[in-house]
Amino acid sequence: MSEQPTNTSLRNFLIIWLGQLVSGIGSQMTGIALEIWAWETTGQATTLALVGFFSLLPSIIITPISGVIVDRYNRKLLMMFGDTVAVLATITLLFLYINNSLQIWHLYVAAAFVGTFSQFQYLAYSASVSLMIPKQHYTRASSLEFLSHHSAIIIAPALAGYFYKVIGLFGIWLIDISTFIVAISSILFIPILQPAQTAEKQEDFWQNLGYGVRYLTTHKSLLLLLITNLLFFFAHDLGGSLYIPMILARTGNDTLVLGNLITAAGFGGVLGALIVNKWGGFKDKIRGILLGMMGVGLTKIVFGLGRTLWVWIPPQFLCSLSFTAGGSADNAIWLSKVAPNVQGRVFAARSLLLQLASAVAVLVAGPLADKVFIPAFTQESSIAVIFAGIFGAGTAGGLAMLYVICAVCMFLVGLAGLSVPLLRNLEKILPDYEEKVSAE
Repeated sequence: MSEQPTNTSLRNFLIIWLGQLVSGIGSQMTGIALEIWAWETTGQATTLALVGFFSLLPSIIITPISGVIVDRYNRKLLMMFGDTVAVLATITLLFLYINNSLQIWHLYVAAAFVGTFSQFQYLAYSASVSLMIPKQHYTRASSLEFLSHHSAIIIAPALAGYFYKVIGLFGIWLIDISTFIVAISSILFIPILQPAQTAEKQEDFWQNLGYGVRYLTTHKSLLLLLITNLLFFFAHDLGGSLYIPMILARTGNDTLVLGNLITAAGFGGVLGALIVNKWGGFKDKIRGILLGMMGVGLTKIVFGLGRTLWVWIPPQFLCSLSFTAGGSADNAIWLSKVAPNVQGRVFAARSLLLQLASAVAVLVAGPLADKVFIPAFTQESSIAVIFAGIFGAGTAGGLAMLYVICAVCMFLVGLAGLSVPLLRNLEKILPDYEEKVSAE
């Protein structure tokens, strides 16, 4: 049976995508509501950053194993399993909340539990895309993933801001649970192709754990692309951990402003996804990735220097547009250069390294903000005297300065990448994978 995508598989991909869109809206609502609740409860950036850290730590440990499992076992069941674990964790938090027992450490445990099993769902979904979508549409398919994510960002903040005041966490969690059911149902009734059996698949399980890393070390251009992404996302996630605390500190905990900004980010991402989907994306994908990084960095610099909603909205919108355009090109390269039968292991290695960079970023973000930058701007130090006119005073000024430093680093990563021939010529150096035929 051929692995070539058909019209039916394209339809199936869209059905699964719609299910993930609905689920993403529910998850985004819950995430925003929990971050507001945690900030109101503790008032510390470290608390919010640790939720992200504990969601990453166990998934980092499980990622090498999950890559092998995704290449060996039924990807459909793995996707459903990840969604099921997530909804069970949400139900547990709901039970604790209605019994007035919910504490901050419960969020850490839930984040760790969901982070572990969502890795299976993420890898199984990512490795299934190339079996459902023709190569020439990989960029468009990637843009749909960004469209799903940013559509959730548009809808979820308004709903979360409203429902947090009206029905609180209880009601938001009930909505989230119902969206998970939709996502699981969309997968349950849709067939998902499996990759062809290969010799590598029959190797010893433990030998396969290192396959993804070995693959990357023998494909230098892909390795360099990954290193570029590691540097970019380290700076991105460090700054991203400060985003909500910075806005809340700047506006006196005005959740309406926060919701409007996140919605603006969603509109930028949706527009970017629609443009890429219609246009087909950059012909020179590597240049698109690097220009996207530079665009994200530049717009975040302007955002960090802003102090009002109307100054923040334009760069926030353009940042998401740049991120979507560059990210779609990046995903398309990985889908086209790595054969489907090894994508689970290679994508797992890629995911593992990106998660390590992100984990370190979110782990140091809180202490850097709470112990270094915020005190520097709240204790009338020489730094505050020099930079208060640029970043503002107090807690917001300290957070803004660190945020802008991260943004400058993102811009420089993209700029530096344009000068490296091995990276710039990746698409010429490394050919696309060859189509394989699965056994009947």
